[in-house]
Amino acid sequence: MSASMESPLRGDAIPPRAMRPRTAAQLVALLVLGVALVGLGLAIGSMGWSPWTHADDTMRMILWDIRAPRSVGAWLAGALLALAGAIAQGLFRNPLADPYLLGCSAGASLGVAALLFVIGVSPAAAALALRIGMTGAAFAGAVGAVLLTLLLARGVAQSLRLLLAGVVVGVVLGSGSALLTLMNPDILRAMQAFMLGSTGFIGWSAVQVMVGALALCLLVALACSRALDALTLGEDTARSLGQRLVLIRLLLIAALSLATGAAVAQCGLIAFVGLVAPHLVRSWGPTTHGALLLLSALTGGALLLAADIVARWVIAPQELPVGIITALLGGSYLLWLMHRRKSPLGGAR
Repeated sequence: MSASMESPLRGDAIPPRAMRPRTAAQLVALLVLGVALVGLGLAIGSMGWSPWTHADDTMRMILWDIRAPRSVGAWLAGALLALAGAIAQGLFRNPLADPYLLGCSAGASLGVAALLFVIGVSPAAAALALRIGMTGAAFAGAVGAVLLTLLLARGVAQSLRLLLAGVVVGVVLGSGSALLTLMNPDILRAMQAFMLGSTGFIGWSAVQVMVGALALCLLVALACSRALDALTLGEDTARSLGQRLVLIRLLLIAALSLATGAAVAQCGLIAFVGLVAPHLVRSWGPTTHGALLLLSALTGGALLLAADIVARWVIAPQELPVGIITALLGGSYLLWLMHRRKSPLGGAR
């Protein structure tokens, strides 16, 4: 892996003071893009393009109760996934790390599969399961998977052990989800919708939850951004600089889990946003983790909202799962990146 991907603080990197005007311009541009995409999202519905400037009462209700929370929620979910991806890549010093690295996706899938299985098999437990809801089940499963990963890894002291534990938890919980689906094939359709991702059920209550999660995770991540900068130089160097790595890892893993769990609980499993957004930001030039985290969140929000707009417009009145669009766009970008550089996802050797 080349140094250009392992550390944004290379000797030829732009000094932080010189980066501020460029970073500020990028932040403003991404905010403007996000606002423009929200406006476009308000104008595209189940029947395709429908201008909202001269809306009647019915159209205003559709705009406020359906399109507005969906558009804002899609942006927030993308921002959460991208922020989680940037945290994971910085924490593990691995450009291939994504928000689902610690088993979040498998845990969320198992939570949803267990809920649907209980509803279909035991009418007595259906009332309790319905009170929990798919959102609650997905969030509980995602958080539970991370806790199980931490338990198997015996804490956060060793990054390699943590990564291996995350892989094991993902495989085991994914197998459990598949087993429940095989035992009750009636839940297959609902599970497929969850696995492919959808923003169609986001309401204002979900938006409020994601706003709170994004604000909290951003505060934690930015507070730990200097430690992430130090980690790019190696763990020993970071310790010599006075960084409390165990505490930093715990805080960042908590933020990573909360951000991923909040997004997955509301939108299902959406691929590539958390992986691609930080790579896009790095392609614009060297930057510190403080700017990388902010820019990645804004970029991820724009990516997912743009994908959602395409998903509901391209074959209207039918709608594509948004996860298919993000997979196509994200996979195409990574393939182009691999073709462009001699070392996969890194600089030329």
